[in-house]
Amino acid sequence: MTLRLAFMGTPDFAAASLAGIIGAGHEVITVYTQPERPRGRGQASVKTPVHRLAEQFGLIVRTPENFRDPRVITQFESLDLDAAVVAAYGQILPRRALNAPRLGCLNLHGSLLPRWRGAAPIQRAIMAGDEVTGAQIIQMEYELDTGPVLMSEVVPITKTDTAGSLHDRLMVTGADLWPRALAALERGTLKAVRQSEHGVTLAGKITRGEARIDWRRSAREAANHIRGLSPFPGAWFELSNNGKLVRVKVHFARPERGEGEPGEVLDNQLLIACGHGAVRLTRLQREGRDVMDAGAFLNGFSVEPGAVLA
Repeated sequence: MTLRLAFMGTPDFAAASLAGIIGAGHEVITVYTQPERPRGRGQASVKTPVHRLAEQFGLIVRTPENFRDPRVITQFESLDLDAAVVAAYGQILPRRALNAPRLGCLNLHGSLLPRWRGAAPIQRAIMAGDEVTGAQIIQMEYELDTGPVLMSEVVPITKTDTAGSLHDRLMVTGADLWPRALAALERGTLKAVRQSEHGVTLAGKITRGEARIDWRRSAREAANHIRGLSPFPGAWFELSNNGKLVRVKVHFARPERGEGEPGEVLDNQLLIACGHGAVRLTRLQREGRDVMDAGAFLNGFSVEPGAVLA
């Protein structure tokens, strides 16, 4: 017997999970994803990665603007689901929706709960200097990311990880968890473990203001901050070039020895002083340009020792 499921998700992170669930042979009755949004310079409407994948498999796709709409909930209740599986959907499900499937709603989360409950667990883990994180499937409750853990996989965070590379590893790990978790759910052997209320941390959305690099931090903190915001939204600084203030995003940096005033350029290879130690900027991006390594960046943009980055 296969489970009768609805899938809810939006970005690539969720599309990998949908592919894994379909591959395991479960019956996906319908797929919920965010509506088409204008993207790019032409502002053409673009379907989400989940939407495009679902259409490839001939699945019914629904794109409600607001899942709190009573008509949307009533339609969802009528599906007679065993469970709903959720991965980075982007909408909050009301209590009626959570209670509609026979076995409830399950969610894939990119951290080891209760650490980093919230919207940006991958970025926050790197920014905080964590050495491990993980992918977990939890039973959804109305409160954000508080439900019991059903299945978990630990994932190490390396010193060269960015939010982008860690995202991709967690995406694969999470997609691999679903078939195992759903098989156990089908057998009735999936065990729920309540989260501890000790060590709770919140992973709030990344704000535009906090993406600016604070050179007063230690070198390790600055490097973690940069890696945690790479590739998006990108940690940034400003530098005067020919009398014009230019914004530059940094996509990777590593701590090194060095002393100077915070933000001071210490050599001709982008070693920048921090509050303690220094960071070497190795991948950068000027406004309107592609990401490039430090050598290519310096070929077209002079950053002299003694300059101060703002």
